[in-house]
Amino acid sequence: MPELNATVDIERLLVALRPKLHRYCARMVGSVIDGEDVLQDALTKAVEARASAGSIGNPEGWLFRIAHNTALDFLRRRNRQDALRGPAEVDMIIDPLDAVESRQVAATSLRTFMRLPVAQRSSVILMDVLGCSLNEICAVMDCSVPAAKAALHRGRTQLREIANEPEDAPQDILSNADRARLDAYVAHFNARDFEAIRAMISDDVRLDLVSRTRMRGKAEVASYFGNYAQVNDWRLETGLVEGRPGILVFDPNAPDGTPNYFVLLEWAGGKVTTIRDFRHAPYVIDGAQYLTSRAGRN
Repeated sequence: MPELNATVDIERLLVALRPKLHRYCARMVGSVIDGEDVLQDALTKAVEARASAGSIGNPEGWLFRIAHNTALDFLRRRNRQDALRGPAEVDMIIDPLDAVESRQVAATSLRTFMRLPVAQRSSVILMDVLGCSLNEICAVMDCSVPAAKAALHRGRTQLREIANEPEDAPQDILSNADRARLDAYVAHFNARDFEAIRAMISDDVRLDLVSRTRMRGKAEVASYFGNYAQVNDWRLETGLVEGRPGILVFDPNAPDGTPNYFVLLEWAGGKVTTIRDFRHAPYVIDGAQYLTSRAGRN
């Protein structure tokens, strides 16, 4: 990849790498939603640091290093960080995974990744999910090759050991109050009754159209509903996303019946105060645990 020399370059690179960076962040912190928060924080740091960084020879590695450190900061704040370094460095050969093993690691749930210590988790995600080299792993994690090999070997071993164990996943239940509020919102939205929706939102409602724009206030957010009224590629269903009450959005013309993205709402005083819509960040649902009101967990 060429050196990074101009502001326009980083903006273009951020757009191109955002799904890949999110995939890493989500698996590091165990949540697609928190992973997007970490990613946005990392991107802000990258833009702020760009002015004083000079010429960057490996911009992708530079961005992953920022994302990695931001994820570690997040884990520290949650008091869930393990040791950044594995035990004593050892010299070992890391054999490439076969195609079946690679698919199994890539499909590993976020909760399972969280059972690995941080160094093991990071090295496995970087190599076996994102296809990074050992040298790239060392650059992101700021460690030696033997330490990266040790973390990768132990991480792969642990994943194999827990592959057949049941996940310690709670049985999420949508409360009656949450279901009633979401069902009403979904019913009005699917009926394209946006006047009824506007009556449900607070005067100072906040909208985060992730990866696109932010709005505040009922008058400004009205254009958001107007944009939905002009397209026909959505059908909403009440559900849960990572245990949070939410709305899953399907393409009514898609045959596979899986959601394309989701929307999260926050309420206060019977009104919607926050709308967080992932329509323009469909990569966020990759790896998410979700539950619809009519079906089981994905």
